[in-house]
Amino acid sequence: MSVLKNILVGVLAISLLTFIALFGQLPALRKTPVGWLHNLLCLHLPNALERIDASATGGRISRRLKTLGKYLFYERNPIVLIIFLVLLTGSASLFVLHAWRHLPISRKLPIPPLLALPYLFTYLCASYTKDYITPSNHPHRMSDYPYDHNLFRPGKWCHTCNLEKPARSKHCSLCRHCVAKCDHHCPWVNNCLGRGNYRYFLALLFTLGMLQIYGAFLSWTILKSHLSLPKAAAQMKWSSWDYWFAVGDTFIYVVNVGGLSIAGVGMLAASTAALPLGLLGYHCYLIWAGMTTNESQKWADWRDDMHDGMVFKGSRRALATHNRLRRYGEHIAPSPRQNGHEDGRKHPRNPALAFGVDGTRNEAEDEYVVPWPTTSDQIIVRTNDGKPPHGQEALWNRIWGLESVDNIYDLGGWDNFMEVLRGR
Repeated sequence: MSVLKNILVGVLAISLLTFIALFGQLPALRKTPVGWLHNLLCLHLPNALERIDASATGGRISRRLKTLGKYLFYERNPIVLIIFLVLLTGSASLFVLHAWRHLPISRKLPIPPLLALPYLFTYLCASYTKDYITPSNHPHRMSDYPYDHNLFRPGKWCHTCNLEKPARSKHCSLCRHCVAKCDHHCPWVNNCLGRGNYRYFLALLFTLGMLQIYGAFLSWTILKSHLSLPKAAAQMKWSSWDYWFAVGDTFIYVVNVGGLSIAGVGMLAASTAALPLGLLGYHCYLIWAGMTTNESQKWADWRDDMHDGMVFKGSRRALATHNRLRRYGEHIAPSPRQNGHEDGRKHPRNPALAFGVDGTRNEAEDEYVVPWPTTSDQIIVRTNDGKPPHGQEALWNRIWGLESVDNIYDLGGWDNFMEVLRGR
């Protein structure tokens, strides 16, 4: 009974913590129990322990743990990757060592490729650096995608890399580079997932899930002969307590027969297979929607502001015409309020506008013309007071949801998927 208890506790703990770590920060789960548990484990619990340490040791333990935490979570390191590989290698070795002799040749044949593929795709994810944006490849990266003027606008600079940010890129403080079409930094492979290696990450999730399912299946085929219920239990009604007690006794017996190497690894594989496959399903949804994880977080922020009535949509062409007329004096002379002044006070220019409210044109918009299957003339802007930009009220319409916004990076589900497979 103690063996079963230890196995169950270990499997459930690993499964739960891994699920919370993987899914707790996703925008879709931010306001769900999974998101609350993530905040509890990663925010509230550490803060409570820090207060206890401050009163007990003067904060000495907290300072040392913060140094360790800074290395683990804010510096690029292979700790999580090593833990992942040790867990994968240890479980697979333990299972194969004890289960091999119980398997027919037909079920042994898939094991080598299924074991090798997760290691291959982990290596491809971890070693890929071509997505790092450098001065030498910066012009090429600028021509990868057009700016949508919603999430990504021309003229934005990364002050760390000292380069203009290409559309769909993001600076990673761990990798210390801007990354082309950055999806997210993955600690499991100790690297950023971007334009080129994102496809390998999807393959890693798929092959890892298939390996776990096949491992659980092999464990079941080895132990299924011991799963038969006693004859007395077979005659009981399934709704009776005695029937389920008999099932529990049989389960305990099977676990003891299989031990940690077969039953334990099989249960771990069965209970955690949903994690990589669930994450794969989420990323398939992102691909279908034509966005990355980074972009989904940006859209989530826009959605919240839209619900608050703080977002407006306009036409870049109409704004250009409006500001050109003002600039060349072909329109009514701008009021002090329209020029950004009111009662002698200067109002800051809204950086979200492709064409400044002061009538000057943002020339950065014309630097790169990227051929792209879909285009959009729209631009969205958020304001702090819930009112459209001063002097341009007629050019802006308040919007309340993402359905009012065009996503030019969404080429359609199948085309999006093919772009990912091509590393684009």
